[in-house]
Order: sequence, then structure tokens, then C-alpha cells
Amino acid sequence: MTTVTSNSINKEQLNFSISRYSLLNNKGELSEELPESIADMKQALHAYKTMVLGRAFDKKAIALQRTGKLGTYPSILGQEAISTAIGVALDEKDIFAPYYRDLTAQYLRGVSLKEMLLYWGGSEQGSNYQNCKKDFPVCIPIATQLSHAAGAAISLKVQGIHQAALVTCGDGATSKGDFLETLNLAGAWQLPLVMVVNNNQWAISTPRSVQCAAQTIAQKAIGAGIEGVVVDGNDYFAVLFAIKEALVKAYSGKGATLIEAVTYRLGDHTTADDADRYRDPKELKQAWKNEPIKRLQNYLLKHNLWNEDKERKLIELVASEINESVQAYLDEPKQGPESMFEFLYESIPENLYDQYAEAKYQRFQTEIDKM
Repeated sequence: MTTVTSNSINKEQLNFSISRYSLLNNKGELSEELPESIADMKQALHAYKTMVLGRAFDKKAIALQRTGKLGTYPSILGQEAISTAIGVALDEKDIFAPYYRDLTAQYLRGVSLKEMLLYWGGSEQGSNYQNCKKDFPVCIPIATQLSHAAGAAISLKVQGIHQAALVTCGDGATSKGDFLETLNLAGAWQLPLVMVVNNNQWAISTPRSVQCAAQTIAQKAIGAGIEGVVVDGNDYFAVLFAIKEALVKAYSGKGATLIEAVTYRLGDHTTADDADRYRDPKELKQAWKNEPIKRLQNYLLKHNLWNEDKERKLIELVASEINESVQAYLDEPKQGPESMFEFLYESIPENLYDQYAEAKYQRFQTEIDKM
């Protein structure tokens, strides 16, 4: 038997790299001039206003849940720049497959605050968007929306439509088979797909440090043969630039992109969680120094695009819009238990008809008792 040593093997080193985008620091200062594709200041102002609205709505939604007027709700606190940049970057004809922290992206796509409240309040009407009919509803099961988006991207490619599907997920979802299978398919079939990972450092109580041994999540793209980039998720401009670049590539038939947006979840995982049980308060305090809204506000103030008076008026307008939406949600008639069947099936299967009839009877009895 011949023993083969490492010295006798012709070894070739293969090198791969991951790009990282960062433009705006915590003081609102740019490291370089903004690229032309993201230099529209009217757009930046609109993004800032949307982020402020998103944070205020987030606070109100948590208060509604705490008082029994809303179901379990996932906070977007500290992660507003990622979702807002997605909403700004996407074309109307693109397809969006959100996960449960995409409030501002959905808002910019045309989903109303009332519809969002209906969804988290348990009403199926919350997924029946009056606008953006092509977009998928919010996905709660971890990572399943990724394969849905891959299917949408396949449809676009087969039909020869030069648009893209964009899907989001959290860092925890990158450990699921759905994520890896979608990556592989996106590379093998050169799909017009953009995958954005909201790496907020926590998969519920599992920290990023034990979620994956790789230096970055973005480098998982290398094994699939597609581009992977890391972006400062608290830098609105950097996230917007990365997404726009990925979309242009998808539109032109040059394949998929995996974007890892690094941020920090400043709140609990959901209203059913207590992050104080597992998170170091010093880490949280430090993370607040990097939060995205103050960073963008600093930039706008430095360039005389914003001031205290405008901020005050914005807060008033935001509060008014949220309060009107909340009241409209609370005034909406509650759906009966039979709705779980009616919104799932076009026609009720025979083997479930008895259960459906019982649910309708319960609704009838409830209405009688109110008389």
C-alpha cells in the first residue's frame, strides 16, 4: 500500500471574497460621496419619515398587545433601516415575500396600518391586501417564505419578465434547510432573486455567536455560486445601495444575491419573550448607540434637510395616522371561528364539513347570546 502525503499532492488554493458596504456613521457623516443611485434626498426624507412612523406604530402595537387588543407581536425596534430600504428600492412590479419584521417595507408597498393590525389581531382580512396583490402575506413559520420566493422568481424567469422577487428572513432562518435549498436553487438556475437576511444577532434567545461558526452569514452564498455581501444594517444608505445593486443584477438576468444586513434587535423577540433573561444589558446599551433612525436624522440635520419644527410636526402627523388606523381596526367586526375554514379552502372538504358547521353554529350562538 502506498502512503500519500500532503507534500506529494498538487494543491491549488481557491480564493473567495465577500464585499461589505458601509457609508454612514453614527454621527451622520459619510465615508464617501453617495452614489448617484441613492442620492435622492426627497427619497431619503421619505425614508426617514417612514422609519419614524414604523417605530411609533411598533410601540403602539406592543401597547395594544399588552392590553389584550392584539395578538402576539414581533417588534421591529432598531431594525427599521433594513425594511425601509427594501420598500424604497423595490419596483412596483417586483414580488415581495416578507417575514414578520417587515412592517415599513410593507407600508411602502401599500399595505395599510389597519391591515397590519388586522393580521396581528388574528383576522384573515389582514392578508387580503387592497394594494400590492402580487406580494406574499407575512410568513410566521421560519424560512418557508424563502422557497415561496424562489417559486416566484422561477415564474418571472420562465415568463421572461425582467423583474425580481425579494425575500427576507432572520439570522436564525439561515440554519434551516429551506434557506440552504433556496440558495442552491437560486445559484443553479440563475434566478432573479434577492435574499435579505436581517442579522439582528438573536434567533429568539440563541445568539449569532453560536448560530453559525462562519465569519459571516453572507459567505454561505459562495457554496451556491452566487454573490454574497455584508452591509451595515443600521446604515439606510448602505442597505439601499446593496439592494438596488442586487435588483439591477436580477433584472438583467445575472442571477441572485444574498445580502446580510447586520443590525441589533433592541426589543424582545416578540411580546411573548423576555430578552432580559438572556441578554447582557451592557450589550443592549452599546447597541442603542448604533440605532438607525438617529443616525439618518443626524445626516439630515447636518445637511439642513431637517429641523426640530419639522420633527415635531412629523410626530403629530404620525400619531394621528396611527390613532385613526387603530380605531378603524378596533371598529372592525370580529371574524367568527368558521373563517379559519373559509379562508383556507375554496370549497370546504367533505371530511371537514361537520367541523365547519359546528364552528358556524358557535358563531350563531354567540350572536344570540348578545341579543
